[in-house]
Amino acid sequence: MATKNLLKSSMQQRISILTIGADDLDAMKTFYGEVLGWKTVAENKDIAFYQLNGFLLSICDRKMLADFIGVDSTGQGFRSVTFGYNVERKEEVWELYKQLKDKVKILKEPSEPPFGGLFFYFTDIEVAQNPFITLDANNNATGHKPIDHL
Repeated sequence: MATKNLLKSSMQQRISILTIGADDLDAMKTFYGEVLGWKTVAENKDIAFYQLNGFLLSICDRKMLADFIGVDSTGQGFRSVTFGYNVERKEEVWELYKQLKDKVKILKEPSEPPFGGLFFYFTDIEVAQNPFITLDANNNATGHKPIDHL
């Protein structure tokens, strides 16, 4: 059964980042780094990014992720996973927000974090313009600029 597209211009069927909120960030980083042999493309004490095929995997502290979104980290409402939909310009974030705000439950209104960019959250999805994420012409995440200074 086909569903009706509720947006004026639909979001592309893609993700830029898959973020996992971990109860033990160090153990997760050890697993991906030492067990799987994966290398980070950017990391600091709070988060680690791994380049996958066309998108990034990020791992951060579960409570920190919930706090960033503005939701309670306990209970059934927070699943510890978000899908990032990154765009090139802040205007694109605002356009999608305006199209979605009356159709979905917004978890976090558009905000500019201290490190720059613009983002908002609904359901398990973050829509963001992040100055540290590099995108190709098809909006696939191609890397992450260094964040060790943050």
